[in-house]
Amino acid sequence: MENLLRGDRIPHRLETMEAERLECRLSMKDFVKMQDLFLQDEPVSMGREEFVEKAFSLIGRGSREEYGQLFDNVDVTREGLVDWEKLTTFLLLELSEKDEHARAAAVTRWRPLHVLPAVHREPVQRVAYLRSSNRYLSISKEGMLGVWTDELTLLKTHRVTTDSVKLKDLWVTGMVVLSNVHKIAVSFTSKEICFYDLLSKQEFSCQYKLQGLRHTPISLDYWFNPQNADEAVLSFGDVGGQLSAICFRTAQISLFERPSAGPDQDTVIIIRWAELAQGHHKCCYTVQHQAHGQDWVRRVRFLGNLEAFMSCSRSSENTMVLAWREKEATPLRTTSFHIHKGSNDLDYHAGLNLIATAGIDSKVCLWNPYVISKPVGVLVGHMTSVVAVQFVLGKKQLISFSKDKVLRVWEVHHQLCIQRVAGIFPKTQECQMLLFFQEERGRLLLTFNSTVAILEASQEVGKRVTSHEQAVTCVLYNPLFKQVISSDAGSTVICWLMDTGQKVKQFTQCHGNAEISTMALDASQTRLFTAGTDGSVKVWDFNGHCHNKLNAGRDQSVEISQILVLKRTVLVLGWERMITVFRLNTFSQYFVQPSEWKGGVQHRDDVLCAAFQPPQTLVTGSYDGEITVWNNSTENALRKLHPDGQRGLKSSSGQYSDPECSYAVTRLFFLEGRKSVANTGGADLVSCGGSGRVRFWNTTRSCLVAEFVAHSDSGSIIMTVESSGRYLVTADMDGGVKVWDIQDYCLSPGEGVIYQTPELLASVHPHLDCVTHLETCVHGEQLFLLSASADCSVALSYLPGAAVGVFGQEVHWRLDGPGEPLPNVSTTEENLSSKVDRREEAGSATPRKEPPQGQGYQNADGGPEVKATDSNPDWTEQTTQASPRTGSILGKRYQERWRLRKSDSKPNLSKDIQSCVGTFSCLRMEELDAVGDLSKPDFMTNPHQYFGQKWDGSLPAPLPLPVNVESKTTHRCCGRS
Repeated sequence: MENLLRGDRIPHRLETMEAERLECRLSMKDFVKMQDLFLQDEPVSMGREEFVEKAFSLIGRGSREEYGQLFDNVDVTREGLVDWEKLTTFLLLELSEKDEHARAAAVTRWRPLHVLPAVHREPVQRVAYLRSSNRYLSISKEGMLGVWTDELTLLKTHRVTTDSVKLKDLWVTGMVVLSNVHKIAVSFTSKEICFYDLLSKQEFSCQYKLQGLRHTPISLDYWFNPQNADEAVLSFGDVGGQLSAICFRTAQISLFERPSAGPDQDTVIIIRWAELAQGHHKCCYTVQHQAHGQDWVRRVRFLGNLEAFMSCSRSSENTMVLAWREKEATPLRTTSFHIHKGSNDLDYHAGLNLIATAGIDSKVCLWNPYVISKPVGVLVGHMTSVVAVQFVLGKKQLISFSKDKVLRVWEVHHQLCIQRVAGIFPKTQECQMLLFFQEERGRLLLTFNSTVAILEASQEVGKRVTSHEQAVTCVLYNPLFKQVISSDAGSTVICWLMDTGQKVKQFTQCHGNAEISTMALDASQTRLFTAGTDGSVKVWDFNGHCHNKLNAGRDQSVEISQILVLKRTVLVLGWERMITVFRLNTFSQYFVQPSEWKGGVQHRDDVLCAAFQPPQTLVTGSYDGEITVWNNSTENALRKLHPDGQRGLKSSSGQYSDPECSYAVTRLFFLEGRKSVANTGGADLVSCGGSGRVRFWNTTRSCLVAEFVAHSDSGSIIMTVESSGRYLVTADMDGGVKVWDIQDYCLSPGEGVIYQTPELLASVHPHLDCVTHLETCVHGEQLFLLSASADCSVALSYLPGAAVGVFGQEVHWRLDGPGEPLPNVSTTEENLSSKVDRREEAGSATPRKEPPQGQGYQNADGGPEVKATDSNPDWTEQTTQASPRTGSILGKRYQERWRLRKSDSKPNLSKDIQSCVGTFSCLRMEELDAVGDLSKPDFMTNPHQYFGQKWDGSLPAPLPLPVNVESKTTHRCCGRS
């Protein structure tokens, strides 16, 4: 049993043991060398002997026989010649097929079985998962609905009932989740289906009741079109052998039509089946068939890609029925599959186009939907009837569970059992069992009468942790809910808990199949703006309701790069030379059309980004490197900032890069608190873009102040600036992130453009692919950095400091690790102005000095050593109060450098008081202020007014505690407040 829990294979082997092929042992460098063989001055082809000799001598790995075998495998047409195109085609096909087979043959390692707390008294009828809220639902025959958290701890219970019959005569027979409309449908023995709303103020409030059914429904299924969520199908089978379906046309607007006399929103609307069948509801229509005779329909499914209904029963005749509709207003056509003794369950794999049936004869059959004569495969191994089957879509495996409580995992391609789990399930005699496998989390939920148990797959060794299934495009922090919001190319938005990294909500198909390119929050942090490549911007609340749809692309697919939400307007940028603006006073309607930007077209190329500085300064950057300064109130262009077109920075290779690429502006940020600095010639705006460059600008004088290469040979970069203007964070196309200290950078103008780089604090590589978005945030009085990447992950780290983790990882984190707390003294304009004055007096044109030898720290990426700066009295007063914690990734030398920075402007009182009392020895001990004369309380000055005759007694009463007049007054004031 212990071996079975670890996931050991049973004695079936999928392949013979043989040495790994040459192409599987070659590294990336080896393939680059092989590419150089074929692609020299021009592409060449080689014969067998030439290829073997050249490849063997150049790569130096493997034998000549293996290179000859590789040549024969590539030259399938036996032409005697091989070129680079043939070789790469073979490698892609061979290695991808091998990877697919290895994934399909991988055996899941299960953790020990865990039984959930008992909340049901009767057998569980259905288990479901709510993607939008990451919760599990279980409902039992008596109507008890259990709501479970993502960690499968009981959140609450709710009794689902209907007033049609007496409670003691009522059974729940089935449940299904209507995920695109945030509802659940529950069927009862009273021959009705009730629809409950998940987003109402009173959770699980009944919204519709479908009554007048001919038989009791016992199995339900729901499907919606991912391209058009308004199209949906609710299908159900009953005890009379009938399959019925409701096909919705406007599901997201309303499932059924409301009466014209309009009842209250909280009133339950009664829908009669006869009304639906007669077409009285224009928003839906019904279809039916009774190909199963009078046998109970045990399972029903609607196959979206085939546009067909699939159902099964326990009869040997017409066991499985496929039904489809050829034309509108015509009955369903059916075709039947016959299985000996019938079937308990079925499932469908769209990728393999296979149907699996759970046979009562203990066999699992695989069917082609177009071949009804016999199955294409029979999986033999169970000793009793199979009660449930479910495909594992990602691995192309099949899970089956039998009546004798034996779980088997099958490799579908070879039709072999690769795992058998038995002896660990509850030992009960006759019981009703269900199987529900959530593939995303690797969780297998099994029910045994009223008991719910879970088998959870262990995380695969070496598997990279990802936050999304597709490339992450944007990440935001919501300080109101203390959550992180991320979006991906699959049009999915996920909300994460900042404190643990746990997923709390997920919204799918926000823009259909269109990629979400960027997001933004409004000032109240309660509305989320998402931009899709379909050209629309949608406004959501955090319950998943879309309030507005902005037609930014004017019904065209466009690439939106930024949404800027201001007090009265919403600016959308990215695909044209003009700013697209929406006025908030037009948001009363769902569909919002863009307004006219009064400033017209001022850019010569597409506008990619923008930044705003209160009260009315707006800047926009375009692809050609031009930055325009606007008055946001009048929407007029004030001036333009141009980089020097005749000058370029050299890359590390010593060559000048393409001017068009190097000047593209991808991000713009104003530097907080530098308005007065800009008046004296310092920088108040920072931009980044092509060729890894960062530029600092003075918007008042319209000039470039500084420029440096943050990431050499990396192409376009992105950046963000911490809210106080202290840290600049840049990221490149290879997943690298760098943190720069710009607190004292470009505070005063130099003689021309400054090319010296600011101080590099950290250089890390948290991602494997392009970093798509950066965000800094303050949480729990600490600074954090959020980074999103095309490698499907969202990473969290202290700023600057150690990495925390990846959102979605199995182990939840605690935000009490090393990081830098918020500075005690904020960067104000007065501080910066005083710094500028002192620097001008000293005649300094550069922001920092070279340090003495030996003071510095090593870069995280193994680059050149970054030297520490000398102790500078001009700025030590601020920096000494914001020392990093001892666990910083910047190393011991970095900590020592900060300890060397002592303030010269304040007396060092620690020299006068020497103490070595452990932890408290580092506290600053100063002399206490002198205590002045305290006024006597009134009861001591005039005791006769308070004590009367008792004062003269032999045993005086105890005196009350003295309270001075000031504290009395304070207490009275507090009491009134």
